[in-house]
Amino acid sequence: MRASLSNRTCAERGAKTSCAAPCRRGGRRRTVAVRCGPLETLVKPLTTLGKVGDLKSGIATFYDESSELWESMWGEHMHHGFYVKGAPPKSNQQAQIDMIEETLKMVDVGCGIGGSSRYIARKFGCSANGITLSPKQAARANALSAAQGFGDRLQFRVGDALAQPFEDGSFDLVWSMESGEHMPDKPRFVSELARVCAPGGTVIVVTWCHRVLGPGEAALRPDEAELLERICEAYYLPAWCSVADYQRLFEEQGLADIRTRDWSEEVSPFWGAVIATALSGEGLAGLLRAGWTTIKGALVMPLMAEGFRRGLIKFVLITGRKPQA
Repeated sequence: MRASLSNRTCAERGAKTSCAAPCRRGGRRRTVAVRCGPLETLVKPLTTLGKVGDLKSGIATFYDESSELWESMWGEHMHHGFYVKGAPPKSNQQAQIDMIEETLKMVDVGCGIGGSSRYIARKFGCSANGITLSPKQAARANALSAAQGFGDRLQFRVGDALAQPFEDGSFDLVWSMESGEHMPDKPRFVSELARVCAPGGTVIVVTWCHRVLGPGEAALRPDEAELLERICEAYYLPAWCSVADYQRLFEEQGLADIRTRDWSEEVSPFWGAVIATALSGEGLAGLLRAGWTTIKGALVMPLMAEGFRRGLIKFVLITGRKPQA
């Protein structure tokens, strides 16, 4: 089994369409209650300060600066954790592995610094390719994979998810783990995922979305748009979309057996855990070392938690099958 990996840092500047720091490693999950309001307004001068004008460069810089801190405190899996309500306490790192396992029930492949790819390669004996805008992430992913004995089965490179460096129909499984939120051109993004997928293969997108608009709604409410704008400034995100928009884009690409899952409740403890880690002595010291771009990301973490609490931010999975030729 081969797989194409569209990692969480892939994006490029383009037409917007209407349509992301943690508890101590190995520790038990801690919940931090966060309620916002005026905070959206208070952080605005800080999130706009020193903003990189080019989206693609901003994303690469953000992950170049922050990946080392994340890895040192949370390990190699750079994505949300999966926490089942009422289940026994578990470490945040186990929750991230559980996220992979839950997605594998649908089908999975991932990238980042290669954590998900290595996990899946061990489990299924597959090979994989990964792309990222961050040179530091690509280098770290290759170094870790080589050190763990994967040889040429796993390969990671700097690449753009909107212009993937692969031939048509190259991979049986094509996955984007928390990268869709960075994509300024959602139709092109889904088109590229479908293009590199082999006939009979599967495309998966795991991403952040905003809530589905209700009947008669043409746009989000002003207070909701304000909250998302602050998050976009800090994390270098273009326009958000809903899971309904993704389903439509999958249909337009001719994908079949399209399924969606809303895992917002299952991942909601994640941002409280991230905030708790950021507020630890080690986390604060790491933020200062990482630089202003990462600090801005930490400042809006309470807004992410608030977005989930309001039901504005959704964590969703969309999967579809490419029909046989």
